[in-house]
Amino acid sequence: MKQSLRTTALTTGALLLALVLPTAPAIADEPAPRIDLRVLVVSDGGPATAAIAAELDTAGTPYTLVDLGRSDRPVIGPAFLADTVDGRPRAKFQAVVLPNDNPFQAGSPEMAALAAYEQTYGIPQVDAYTYARPQAGLEVPTAGGYSGSVDGIRAQVTPAGSAGPFGYLDGEVPFEDNAPDVGESYAYLSRPRAGADFTTYVDAPIPGSTARGSLVGEYRHDGRRELVVTFVYNQYQQQFRLLARGIVDWMTQEIRLGASRNYFAVHVDDVFGADDRWDPLLNCTPGDVDCPPGQGTQNPIRMSAADVRDAADWSRRRGFTLDLAYNGGGSVQHREDNGGADPAADEFLARRADFRWLNHTYDHAFLGCEQNVSVVPWKCATNADGSTRYIGRTEISGQISDNQQWGERAGLPLRAEELVTGEHSGLKVLPQQPDDNPNLAPALADNGIAWLASDNSRDPGQRAVGPALTVARYPINIFYNAGRRSEQVDEYNWLYTSRAQGGSGLCEELANTTCLDAPLDTATGYADYIVPLETGIALGHVLANDPRPHFMHQSNLAEDRIGYPVLDAVLDRYAALHADNTPLVNLRMSDIGEELRERGAWNAAVRSGAVTGFRIGGTVTVQAPENVAVTASMPAGTTRSVPAGSTGFGEPYAGTVSGWVSRAAGQDRVTLVLPQALVPAPVDAGHAAVAGRAADPAGRTGQRAEEPSPGTAPRTPVPAGVLRPARPGTGY
Repeated sequence: MKQSLRTTALTTGALLLALVLPTAPAIADEPAPRIDLRVLVVSDGGPATAAIAAELDTAGTPYTLVDLGRSDRPVIGPAFLADTVDGRPRAKFQAVVLPNDNPFQAGSPEMAALAAYEQTYGIPQVDAYTYARPQAGLEVPTAGGYSGSVDGIRAQVTPAGSAGPFGYLDGEVPFEDNAPDVGESYAYLSRPRAGADFTTYVDAPIPGSTARGSLVGEYRHDGRRELVVTFVYNQYQQQFRLLARGIVDWMTQEIRLGASRNYFAVHVDDVFGADDRWDPLLNCTPGDVDCPPGQGTQNPIRMSAADVRDAADWSRRRGFTLDLAYNGGGSVQHREDNGGADPAADEFLARRADFRWLNHTYDHAFLGCEQNVSVVPWKCATNADGSTRYIGRTEISGQISDNQQWGERAGLPLRAEELVTGEHSGLKVLPQQPDDNPNLAPALADNGIAWLASDNSRDPGQRAVGPALTVARYPINIFYNAGRRSEQVDEYNWLYTSRAQGGSGLCEELANTTCLDAPLDTATGYADYIVPLETGIALGHVLANDPRPHFMHQSNLAEDRIGYPVLDAVLDRYAALHADNTPLVNLRMSDIGEELRERGAWNAAVRSGAVTGFRIGGTVTVQAPENVAVTASMPAGTTRSVPAGSTGFGEPYAGTVSGWVSRAAGQDRVTLVLPQALVPAPVDAGHAAVAGRAADPAGRTGQRAEEPSPGTAPRTPVPAGVLRPARPGTGY
């Protein structure tokens, strides 16, 4: 496989992007300006600026939002944009994002102030979604171009884009087309205007022509630089997710606070145990709580020795490590029932070094309230006074410690501080158990648990449970009770078709659920519908700088091995889209938890205004609270100043270096030094302003009156975990 995946160390060899800043002559006695590492986002309420703001949020990059629709918004004038600090000119923003190339009225003093500011300090501007016109360096679409739907097109990064801000992509940028009857993306494809200093970074064929039109390009004029984007998008669409990193790198000139990587980790639950099987006649799972007691016959699904060998071979072949959440009691029970034999467990232990391992409790017991399963859905048992009856601390602690000891005796490479409880039990589960089991936190403390898995569909934010922090996991909508494709499709049809079509009708009752148009074919529905859908959802998480892991079950690697088509599709699609300098980051659970913890502290400090970052010449200074690690992305070759001299900063990723760094002892700030070749030339802080540009003669400010409003009917990906979008509540 071309794409290099990694579990611990990032690959080396970042692609250095050229910094090209205005080179206006400096005033001899004028100090170099201070450029604050903060982005100005001017929004008209559309999805394009919202998408860029969301990208900055996720990365932890500070920005100021000005909503043009608010009457109490600040006026964008010279004092809002710049001032003087300690006798040094200060630019308050390192980049400007506008909804289009000129969202103000003709002759606007605000646009004039922005133009002068950008020219004076060499500040780039992003036109988040603009009409193709001469004022943006392009011919109008009616002059041999195109305006209309671009659903399903396969755009391409140009050689200039590959050598510039989009060098982390392999070239192709496919646009989504999820619903043939819904317009998802609208664009203006146009050629650069004759004589314009315009460099196209991403283009696509112009329909009915042999020419290609720009979708993303850089326009230089009047001492200013604009990134001109001529297609509509929202923050969830694949085309934006692929290009978001390059847009932010371009506008920050690869010098920014915050960082972004593409993560993928997969947990496989119930290893050594067996999972109950869906009954297509009863439309429930005998042995589990969705079937009334006594109904049906249990026919559990458990991996064989051949399945284990296949899992290990797959992991080695793909260069991707699976995390196995194991229940040691499952193997003990299997040996008791089979004369001491457990070939699957023997094979797992022989190949234990091919996987990472997670404590999933000894017997996979439910560790929340005591369940009353005589009714469907189940209820919490109650005490005589009506209070909830909970599983006790001793039992919870025993489930954790017994499994830990079993794993240690078996020689599994464990981290004792990681825990996945059965069904994420012990944590709150609505509607039956609205609070955590109060005995859970003390039991976690008894066993030194620092990281506790939670279900992202129920409990997405990281929070403390006693001594532990939660690590939310995305459920992949491949059911725990399906080992065969036909079982998966049959249960899927039951959950996601109407009563009139023979389904449960749940999709009609739940507000966030979409019913299938018709039941899926049990022979082809898995490959044709479920695999592409789940692949798209998982890949959306990967491309969103989201480190949270995904999970499935050992049953999905048994029998028909239905988990692999989704995993293979995610890995293959990612590799096809990304260059070798942008590998998937495959972390284990505790490392993901630490990443989430550091992000939470950093983002809270950014939101509270406790973080200050700025660049003066080739030196970047960041001040943050003492207990908050700093995250930043910088050009390759950046170093960090420490009391003893200097040291390297960050790890290579996607053409830059990035990472977390804390203050050195005796320092009250983090100081980074850019490579000398990239130190910008000083600019004249008193350079004259350029005039604001007039609005389009037809009254357009980046959008044609007759076109769909930016963001009309784009697909918002369905979050896995609630019934279509959601995952069924018994999917463990």
